[in-house]
Amino acid sequence: QVQLVESGGGLVQPGGSLRLSCAASGIIFIINNMGWYRQAPGKERELVAAITSGSVTNVADSVKGRFTVSRDNAKNTVYLQMNSLKPEDTAVYYCNIRARSFTRPYEYWGQGNQVTVSS
Repeated sequence: QVQLVESGGGLVQPGGSLRLSCAASGIIFIINNMGWYRQAPGKERELVAAITSGSVTNVADSVKGRFTVSRDNAKNTVYLQMNSLKPEDTAVYYCNIRARSFTRPYEYWGQGNQVTVSS
């Protein structure tokens, strides 16, 4: 059974930092991209940052220079370091993992983790 366990969200003041983690277990296929999406109230889910198996990153313009995505392949874990947080970063953050077998791709989602930036 595949499980993605997220941690690290919460309430932080503007300018503060948080670090999200997502640990995956039970995935028997080759893991390719790992990343984070977010969804704010009334808005569509959007990509925040992703990292390939070769450690190439793709970061949304809205968070570039403030957020950093990284991964630990030995632990099947992806991280999102969020610095200089702004109120507009408030959203539910979802971990996303893409894997493949020899015949098809697979996509897995975490349960979501609330991040609230407010004074």
